[in-house]
Amino acid sequence: MSDFARRLNRWHRQHGRHDLPWQNTTDPYRVWLSEIMLQQTQVATVIPYYERFLARLPTLADLAAAPVAEVMALWSGLGYYARARNLHACARAVMEQHGGAFPRDPADIAKLPGIGRSTAHAIAVFCFGARQAILDGNVKRVLCRCFGVDGFPGTPPVERRLWELATELLPQTDLGIYIQAQMDLGATVCTRGKPRCAECPLAQVCIARRDDRVAALPQAKPRRALPERETTVLLLTHAGRILLEERPAAGIWGGLWSLPELTTRGELARRVAQLGASAGAVRELPPLIHVFTHFRLTLRPLQIAAEPVPGVAERGQHWLTAAETKSAPLPAPIRKLLQAAFSAIP
Repeated sequence: MSDFARRLNRWHRQHGRHDLPWQNTTDPYRVWLSEIMLQQTQVATVIPYYERFLARLPTLADLAAAPVAEVMALWSGLGYYARARNLHACARAVMEQHGGAFPRDPADIAKLPGIGRSTAHAIAVFCFGARQAILDGNVKRVLCRCFGVDGFPGTPPVERRLWELATELLPQTDLGIYIQAQMDLGATVCTRGKPRCAECPLAQVCIARRDDRVAALPQAKPRRALPERETTVLLLTHAGRILLEERPAAGIWGGLWSLPELTTRGELARRVAQLGASAGAVRELPPLIHVFTHFRLTLRPLQIAAEPVPGVAERGQHWLTAAETKSAPLPAPIRKLLQAAFSAIP
């Protein structure tokens, strides 16, 4: 075993995380679910979603059989909603193509919807004892700092170098402990901001610490100004209910329910009629800004006293009460707008 692996494993036995809800299991469904939820998301945020998800859909077969709207509702607020759509598609693929059992070969796992190389390797390591490296964000940070790897890890040349390094460092024994130790060290000690280098088991061999470059590695993605977008959303209210409509499967908030949008203020009457209602009093509410990874969105809500026209509403439209919106598959900023709107409804 290399000195790198030995230091990590020794540290993990005493300081690593051992009681997360997805640990101490070889069930591919639970490991896979946690890996997908943890992408771009902190552990503390994931835990309640993970537990709630499993309480409702305890097996892969349950997930595959569930309506996609239910899956999106369970995911609502966790963000990066393509993960939820891919999760549902993957469960169905495993049921249809693999008889309900995850394939054991990492290459076959990686062919499933929404599963990349690192996630496939993690499932294969923790569930099937495979000898594979992983390369999530935490591992990339540990390797870049310890071995002084320059360049943004998202570029192909740097990522190739990190995969080579991660593979070269794999120990022959205690692989599961080693892989978990890498992730835990990056998540709890070798963090992006305020790393606790004095407590790190790799401090004596870390090139970034030696060269006083901890803050500089890994190199950040080159910054660019976020594009600005804005849209007007309609809060049509009637008898204590608000109109929501299902969004297309592709695009922003794909598959979720949201507020109808308006292209221009001059088309308000036509748009409301298209939604199967007639408009009464209109009131502008304060705008809400929501920042995505690639752009900043300003939502400008118009609250409208509406009167539904019988027989005109289209498929995919739902008039919901405040209580009903709590279990609906809503994006987080839309849920926030609804909470404010319902509190203002007479």
